[in-house]
Amino acid sequence: MFGYVTIAAGALTPEQQARYCSFYCGLCHTLKERYGVMGRMTLSYDVTFLYLLLSSLYEPEAQSGQARCLPHPLKPHAYVQNELCGYCCDMNIALAYHKCLDDWQDERSLAGRAEAGLLKKSYLRVQERYPEKCAEIEKCLRELKVIEQTGETSPDAGANLSARMLGVIYRYREDLWGDTLGRIGEGLGRFIYLMDAYDDLAGDKRHGRYNPLVALSAHDDYEERVKESLTLLIAESTDAFETLPLVQDMDILRNILYAGCWTRYELKRQQCERGRGVPALRKEGGHTRTANHKEDGA
Repeated sequence: MFGYVTIAAGALTPEQQARYCSFYCGLCHTLKERYGVMGRMTLSYDVTFLYLLLSSLYEPEAQSGQARCLPHPLKPHAYVQNELCGYCCDMNIALAYHKCLDDWQDERSLAGRAEAGLLKKSYLRVQERYPEKCAEIEKCLRELKVIEQTGETSPDAGANLSARMLGVIYRYREDLWGDTLGRIGEGLGRFIYLMDAYDDLAGDKRHGRYNPLVALSAHDDYEERVKESLTLLIAESTDAFETLPLVQDMDILRNILYAGCWTRYELKRQQCERGRGVPALRKEGGHTRTANHKEDGA
């Protein structure tokens, strides 16, 4: 369930890309400070978006700087840290811990079991800070497990649980913006659930694992119906997002919601088209073209 809420790097300026990376690096440093090297390894793009969003909305005083780290030992990298950084890192640990448990339970992944064991102590610390949020996350995941065990053929039930879970995480405070932030998280939760199912469909079919899109994939218009559903779901987030009084980093945030979220979808669609012998479509400079089309300098 990680990695879908990211930037479309080609549509950002070098300065905007550097700004985004400084928030990513700020989270990385905070995870290392709070939870050690293992905590740092759990960092996801999805939580980086949350950090950018909350920082833009609440505009807390920030600490900026440059530092070397183990992933980048030769060149100092800029980072941004503020009071929201800790919350986002805690939510990142909670999601990563349960993702590892899920990998072990669903796929008998020994790596997932080992990582969950290494993260358990960190998760218990998060649980102490945010007992209500962690309880809701665990409740949603238990109900998701029931859906998988019963073989529910409609993706709506699972998507709604994913929405509840991310809605709780995005609702940072019970204040004027709590409901709106919750709706952004809910829309992203549904989008990520469906996108994850679309991304994993072939592998799940091959290994006999549950996937809510198996029944739908038998229809001739499967691709069109998935694209339409994803478009409607991300619109839930963008509609709520556009009502917030945001100024800081708006270009980056819009890039993520309107373009970056579709990066993995486009990659998967191209892989499917190549598998069917259809020339893959690429978008360059705002124009769509087939992958075998040549232009000067291409």
